[in-house]
Parts: sequence; structure tokens; C-alpha cells
Amino acid sequence: MSKVLVIEDSATQREMIADLLRTNGLTVIEASDGLEALDKIQGNPPDLVILDIVMPRMNGYEVCRRLKADPCMQGVPVVMCSSKGEEFDRYWGMKQGADAYVAKPFQPDDLVGTVKQMLRG
Repeated sequence: MSKVLVIEDSATQREMIADLLRTNGLTVIEASDGLEALDKIQGNPPDLVILDIVMPRMNGYEVCRRLKADPCMQGVPVVMCSSKGEEFDRYWGMKQGADAYVAKPFQPDDLVGTVKQMLRG
């Protein structure tokens, strides 16, 4: 079973995304910000990361850059999931190393489809 790390500062959004993924047969680890996420993956990388952009302590762009710079995490797909839905935000997310970008609000099937596609690699 694939393991997905959901990094989202909004408890409501994080819980909704986690429940959606669990319903679709995935194991979910949750983190409320980038620093907590980086701690949780030490020595135990997930199969995929869903990453918000606007978060306290460390924004999603910085988290993405750090994940992609870590040799253990370079092959792990990162899906940015943010309310920053402008074309520039999508472009900038991809420039930071994101593998996919889903704008909020999203249709549940869109997020699940993107995650499954990324996991098939």
C-alpha cells in the first residue's frame, strides 16, 4: 500500500485530504507544516507528497526545494495543492520541483486521479 505525506496547515483541509486518500486505499501521514514534515520523513520517505504552499514557519516552495535536494527524496513525486491557482503560481511550483499542481478548491476525483497517476509513475 502506498504511503502519502499530506503537508497542510489547515486542520480541516488536511483531514479532508487524508480521509479522501484513505478511502482510496492509501496510507496517510499528516504534517501541519514544512518543518514537521521534514522531521517525519527522516529515514522513512513516503511514496508521494501532497504539499500546500502557504504555511507558517516554511512555505511549500522551500519544502519542495529541500525535498528535491535530498537524495532519498529526489524520486518521490510532489503534488502541490494550493489555493494559489494563478498560472504563475503553477509555473513557480513546477520550477521548484513539483511534479504536479492541483488548485484548491479541487474536485476529489481530480486530486485522487493525480495522486494515482503520479504513483504509477
